[in-house]
Amino acid sequence: MASILDEYEDSLHRSVSVPQSRATVGIPHSGYVNARLEKETPIFNKQRIDFAPPEKINSLVVSSNQLCMSLGKDTLLRIDLGKPDEPNQVELGRKDEAKVYKMFLDHTGSHLLIALNTSECLYLNRSVQKVRALSRWKGHLIESVGWNKFLGSETNTGPILVGTSQGQIYEAEISVSEGSLFSTNPDQYFRQVYTLEEESGPAPVCCLEIERGLEGKFFIIATTRKRLFQFVGKVPEGTEQQGFSSIFAVHADHLPSFREFPANLGFSEIAFYTPKLRSNPRSFAWMMGNGVLYGTLDYSRPDSILSDERVWVYPPDIDITVNKPISIVLTQFHFLLLLPDRVKAVCTLNGQVVFQDLFLEKFGLLTRMIKDPTVQQIWIHTEKVVFRYHVQRESRDVWKMYMNMNKFDLAKEYCKDRPECLDIVLAKEAEHCFQNRRYLDSAKCYALTQNYFEEIALKFIEAKQEEALMEFLIKKLSNLKPSEKTQATLLTTWLTELYLNWLGILQGDLSQRNLYLDTREKFRTFLSSPKNKDCLFNNRASIYELLASHGDTEHMVYFAVIMQDYERVVAHHCQHDEYDEALNVLSRHRDEKLFYKFSPVLIQHIPKKVVDAWISMGSRLDARNLIPALVNYSQSASTQQINEAIRYMEFCVYQLEETQQAIHNYLLSLYALCRPDSLLSYLEQAGTNPNRIHYDLKYALRLCAEHGHHRACVHIYKVMELYEEAVDLALQVDVDLAKSCADLPEDDEELRKKLWLKIARHVVQEEKDVKKAMACLSSCALLKIEDVLPFFPDFVTIDHFKEAICNSLEDYNKHIEELKREMEEATQSAKRIREDIQEMRNKYGSVEPQEKCAACDFPLLNRPFYLFLCGHMFHYDCLLQAVFPNLPAYKQAKLEDLQKKLAATSQPSKSHHRPKDADTISLGKGQQSREQIKADIDDIVAAECVYCGELMIRSIDKPFIDPQKYEEEMQSWL
Repeated sequence: MASILDEYEDSLHRSVSVPQSRATVGIPHSGYVNARLEKETPIFNKQRIDFAPPEKINSLVVSSNQLCMSLGKDTLLRIDLGKPDEPNQVELGRKDEAKVYKMFLDHTGSHLLIALNTSECLYLNRSVQKVRALSRWKGHLIESVGWNKFLGSETNTGPILVGTSQGQIYEAEISVSEGSLFSTNPDQYFRQVYTLEEESGPAPVCCLEIERGLEGKFFIIATTRKRLFQFVGKVPEGTEQQGFSSIFAVHADHLPSFREFPANLGFSEIAFYTPKLRSNPRSFAWMMGNGVLYGTLDYSRPDSILSDERVWVYPPDIDITVNKPISIVLTQFHFLLLLPDRVKAVCTLNGQVVFQDLFLEKFGLLTRMIKDPTVQQIWIHTEKVVFRYHVQRESRDVWKMYMNMNKFDLAKEYCKDRPECLDIVLAKEAEHCFQNRRYLDSAKCYALTQNYFEEIALKFIEAKQEEALMEFLIKKLSNLKPSEKTQATLLTTWLTELYLNWLGILQGDLSQRNLYLDTREKFRTFLSSPKNKDCLFNNRASIYELLASHGDTEHMVYFAVIMQDYERVVAHHCQHDEYDEALNVLSRHRDEKLFYKFSPVLIQHIPKKVVDAWISMGSRLDARNLIPALVNYSQSASTQQINEAIRYMEFCVYQLEETQQAIHNYLLSLYALCRPDSLLSYLEQAGTNPNRIHYDLKYALRLCAEHGHHRACVHIYKVMELYEEAVDLALQVDVDLAKSCADLPEDDEELRKKLWLKIARHVVQEEKDVKKAMACLSSCALLKIEDVLPFFPDFVTIDHFKEAICNSLEDYNKHIEELKREMEEATQSAKRIREDIQEMRNKYGSVEPQEKCAACDFPLLNRPFYLFLCGHMFHYDCLLQAVFPNLPAYKQAKLEDLQKKLAATSQPSKSHHRPKDADTISLGKGQQSREQIKADIDDIVAAECVYCGELMIRSIDKPFIDPQKYEEEMQSWL
C-alpha cells in the first residue's frame, strides 16, 4: 500500500486516437513558423494507478480529492489523494450476503452513503471509522442522491434528495452528533416528497441534481430511463433548512416540465461541467437511449434551466443493443462515453469523436467512470485496476471548430495567445464577410491579417468597394509600427486621394448630403488623428498638392491649421479678402513672425482691429518691426486712420515703456504731422536730461522746424543747452518764453547776462516798450541801467528810466561802502598775523639735564633731539625710527634721498682752504645747502609729535603684531 498511487505510463495498454486535425497551415507571407519539434501531449492523458486490489473492486467514488473504494464483500478503502501513503480501511461488519450496490460521496468528500442490494443503506463520515445503518432508509434500493451544496457541512448534510428504484423521491437529512460518536439515529428524517413516473408507471430515479439560481430560486433536475424532469420553485429566505417540500408540493396535481425520448438503455445518467470550484454548473450532458442531450444551464430563465439543447447521436460503432454506454463524464468541450472495452471522447461543438482509447482484455471489463469536479480528473476502474485521465489544454483546437462553425468571435477568444492561429481565423472571417457582401467588416478583419496587402487591396478595387478599401487602409495604417514610416506615408497619401475623390463625388449630389457630411467628418478625423500627425507633417507637401489638385481649399485650410502652418492659413484668408478671419487666426495663435509679415496688408483694411490685436500681444511684439507697416499705412491714410498708428505708438511708449529710439522718433513724426498739441506735452514729459531722453534730439529739432512748431524747437534747444538759439527763437514766439530760457544757465552769469541783454534789446528795439524793458531790469539782477541805455533811441527822454538810474546809483554807493569796510578788515587781519609771527619767533622751551627720550628712555641731551610744544621729547634717531614706517612711499623715498645728500655734505673737502661761503657757492650752482637739507628733513620727520599727532590716530586699527610675522611670533611663545 505504500506506493498505492505511484503513477507510471502503462507500456502494455493500447491507445488508439482519432487524428486531431493539427496539420500545420502554411501562410508564406505571414511570418509565422509552425514547425513542430516534438510530439504534442494528448488532451486526455491516461495513467494507470499502481495498485493491485486484494479483492475485486465493486464500486469507486471520488470527490474533493477523497477516494472511496468498495473491495469484495465487506471492505471499504478510503484514500486522501493529498496523502496517498496513508490509506484507511473500514470493515462494513455485515454477516449476511449483502453486497454494495452503489456508493454516493458528497461534494466535500465528508459524507459517504453505501446502498446495499438488500435495500439497506449505510452511512460513513470522513472523521469516523464506524459505519452506521440508516434505519429509516431500510426497504428502499437507492439509485441516486441529490446533495445539498449550499447548506451541507462536514458534520451535517443539510436537506438532501434521495431517489429509489421505485420512482420515489425522498427528502432526508443526516447529522453527526457533537456529544458522542453518533446519535441514536444519524438520519434525522426521511420523508417522501414526490414520485416519478413514465407512461408505464413509476420508474427508477436515475439521477438527482439540486442547483440554486437567482433570487433564491431552486432548480431540481431528476431523470428516469427516458425522461428528464425539472422542478422549479423558491424557498423562502430563512427556511432553506426546512427542505424542498414546498417545491414538489407545487407539482402534486400535475406533472412538471420534462423531456422524453423513446429509446431506452434501461438506465440513464446525467453529467455536469462546473468551470470553477464553488460555482454553478455551466453545461450538462444526459446519456439516454437516443443519444446524448447536451445543452447549457441558464439560471436567469423563469421555468427551465436548460438552454441551447441539442441531441448528439451515438457514434455508428455504438449499438445500444450490444455495447451500450455505461457512464458519461462532461468536460468543457467534450463528453466521454464509457463502453465495456473503451472510452470515446466526443466534441460538444460538432459531435465528432476526437479521442478513443481501447483497454486490454486482461484488465477486464470497464465498470464505472467518474469525475472529481474539484480537480477535473477522470477516474475509470475495472474489477482489477484503476485508471486516471488528466485533461490537458482541452481548448487547444476549439478555435478551429468555432471557425468552421463561423463563430469567429469565440474562435478568436480561444486562440488569442496564438498569433498564427488567430491570423487564420481572421482571414477566414474576412473571406466569409466578403462573400456575404459585408465589405466593411471584411476590410476590418483583413487589416488584422498577414495576408498580402496588394491582393486584398485589388480585391476591394475589383469589387468597386472604395468605402471598404478605405476602411481596410485605415485599419492597416493604425496597426503599423512607428518604424514603418514608408508604409505609413504611402497609406496616408492613398487615403487622402480616396477621401478627396469620394468627397468630390458626393459634394455635387444633394441627395447624398448626409453621407457627404459624414464622410467629411471622417476625413477631418483622419487628418487630425494624433497617430498620423508625424507622418502627415513629414509628407505635408504632397498632401497640399493633392488638396490643391482637387481644388479643396476648405480642407487645405483645415489641414494647414492642423499642421500649425498658420502662415498658409492667413495667406489664404488675405487672398480671399477675409481679413477678419486672418486676424482671428493671428490673434488665436499669437505668432510674432506672422504678425510682422501680414500686418502691412491687414492694417490697410482693418486698422483698428489690427491695433487692438497688437496691443493684446503686449511686449511679445517688437514695435520696431511693425513701423514699416505703419509707415506705409500712414503715408496713404487719412488723419483719422493715422490716429490708430499713434494709439499703438503711445501704448508702446507709455504702457510698455519702450526705450527704442526708432519708436520715439516715429511717434514724434506722427505728433508733428497730426497732433501738434500732443507734441509739446510729449517733449516736456520726456524731460530735459539728454541722458534720459529716448528720441533723437537733432532729428526732433529738424522735424519740428520743418513743421513750424517753434515752441517745441525752443524746448529741444533748451535740452541741448543751446540757450542763445533757444532765446532767439523764443523771442519770435513769446518774450516770457525767452525769459524762462534766459534763466537756465545758472552757473554761467556772463551767458545769462548776455541772454537777458538779447531780451532787453528785443523789447526796446522791436517792441519799443520802455516799461517792459525796465521790467527786464527787475527780473534779472545782472542787468544794470547802463547795460540797457545803449539800446534806447536818442529821442527817448530820461523820465522813462529816471527811477532806474537813481536805483543804480544807490546800488553803486552801497557797493563802494562795502569795499571800504572789507579793506579795513583786511588791514586789521594783516596786522594781527604779523604780531603772531613775531611772537612765534621769540618762543622757546627749556630742557632739564635729567630729561629722557620719550621713546628709548635714555638721557635726552646725549644725542641730537626734538622738543615738541606738547612737551614730548625724542632723540633724532628714535623719532626717525618711529615715523619712517608710517610715512607714504613717496615721502620715504624723499627722506632717504635727503639723508644721502646730507651725508654727502658732511664729508671733509679735499682742499684745506675751502672758502667760508662754500654753501653760497653751492647755491649758485643749483645745489641745496646743508641747512636747507636739514630743514627739509625736519619738515618730514618732525612735522608733528608722533604720540599726539595724526600718526597715532591712523595707527589705531594697526595690529600689535605684524600679520606677516604672526606665525613666527606665535612659535616663539610656545
